[in-house]
Amino acid sequence: MIKKINWNEVPAEQVNPSMKRKMIYGEQVMIAKIKLKDGFVVPLHSHENEQITEVVQGTIRFWFGANGEQQLDVHAGESVVIPGNLPHKALMIGDVEEIDIFAPPRQDWLTGTDDYLK
Repeated sequence: MIKKINWNEVPAEQVNPSMKRKMIYGEQVMIAKIKLKDGFVVPLHSHENEQITEVVQGTIRFWFGANGEQQLDVHAGESVVIPGNLPHKALMIGDVEEIDIFAPPRQDWLTGTDDYLK
């Protein structure tokens, strides 16, 4: 079934005091528009889902690997592709607006069991 969605009509979820997101998803893919406050840290985690993050505003400093052995700054206008099951954490440098794409959709986000963000 084809669905037409207006982002202005998608409810925003206040995940924690520093993170707000909107999500659209189908059977195979999810896209999320996320706003994060300066200094917020997404703790080390991993998930089966392949992830593409596009930074619209600000900078996200990522650490990849179980011990954070690879560091990468992603600036506005840049994207990063994160393979499934790769441990990663992130620091927001400046207020950040970003778009995340996941395949398949993040079930923990849909069910509210993403406790590492709360």
